[in-house]
Amino acid sequence: MKQLQHVTPMGARTTFVDVWRWGQELERLHARIAPRFARLEPRRRALAYLQGIVSAIERKNGWQLAERAGEARPDGMQRLLNSAAWDANLVRDDLRAYILEQLGDPKAILVIDEKSVRRRGKKSAGVVQQHCGTTGQLENCQVGSFWPMSVLKVTPCSIGIVSVRR
Repeated sequence: MKQLQHVTPMGARTTFVDVWRWGQELERLHARIAPRFARLEPRRRALAYLQGIVSAIERKNGWQLAERAGEARPDGMQRLLNSAAWDANLVRDDLRAYILEQLGDPKAILVIDEKSVRRRGKKSAGVVQQHCGTTGQLENCQVGSFWPMSVLKVTPCSIGIVSVRR
């Protein structure tokens, strides 16, 4: 069942109460995934990581996320992602269920789109020499998946097309 949620209309000013509610919702999400982490330290760091990801800091890398969490070095954030004991598959399942509860609609469709972006350097995450769909050539690029949800009104004149690229 879809939960009631607070929606801030476009063009409305964000209030302190809005920000407080968002923080509370992030903590509820964290409480849901926290049991997937074997130890208390990674559980706490996972919340700090989530808070950093949705924060206004410009670059979301290990150093900036660690600094935002009040840590002097990025080692803890890196350890969380690389070697801490947690079940990524169960966290993914929890997040999927959470998203469906928040945004679920029986008439919704999920559109999965892969996008490649050419990169000149090699320092960004996931940059390797590979086929770049944007340019059609083999070069350094990042590939990302975008999963927007849409709700369509079906009428007798509408047609749905599902395209699968293999």
